[in-house]
Amino acid sequence: MSLSQSQPIHYELHDPDVRLMLKVRDGDAAAFEELVIRYQGRLLTVLEHLVGNREQAEDLAQETFLRVFKARERYEPGAKFCTWLFTIANNAASNALRSKSRRKEVGVPDRANTDTSSFGLDQMAVAASSLMPARVIDKAEAAAVVRQALETLGERQKMALLLSKFEGMSYQDIAEAMGLSVQATKSLLSRARVNLQRILSPYMDEGIRPTGSGVESGADDETGGTGQDGPEDES
Repeated sequence: MSLSQSQPIHYELHDPDVRLMLKVRDGDAAAFEELVIRYQGRLLTVLEHLVGNREQAEDLAQETFLRVFKARERYEPGAKFCTWLFTIANNAASNALRSKSRRKEVGVPDRANTDTSSFGLDQMAVAASSLMPARVIDKAEAAAVVRQALETLGERQKMALLLSKFEGMSYQDIAEAMGLSVQATKSLLSRARVNLQRILSPYMDEGIRPTGSGVESGADDETGGTGQDGPEDES
């Protein structure tokens, strides 16, 4: 039996969400509802930070789940369900961002007074806290700094970083979701971390080095990661 033939068996056995999606394929509406409940918050968090707008993120999340439902009869479990889901979400978001770019809507909306997925940014704010000055800084201020830094990243760097930090995806899963090689994914994440560190460096106290495993670190999330440039040329 080939690897491609064995993969569906592997994922069906080890991923409960794959088993739910197989029920959806068989016409189980309750299983689809369960998947939506499990993933809608996580999907919204990633999409909102990717596109920079809550309303658009909600539309894209709805579009993603609609695509999942439409594809149910053709579904084959060749990857983790979350990897497959975020592949669809990445494609939807990429299309939306390209369309936005064509319309020259390049401004970043002011979200200071909006109800955003702050718990997601809080994660990054805490991770980047060692870059902040010694003075007292509240979560909102730290999150705003991180948000501004994220907005400077390219689309692919931002997506890879969000999947790594918010979803805890491995290099392999991120690579599958974004249609990249594992080496290109390592390179993409390495450059994203370097770029964030450069942007956040004004908040460092002189002589204080970043600590911990947050977004500021140039170290890889997984043992054995090289962080060296691969074939991916996305800046």
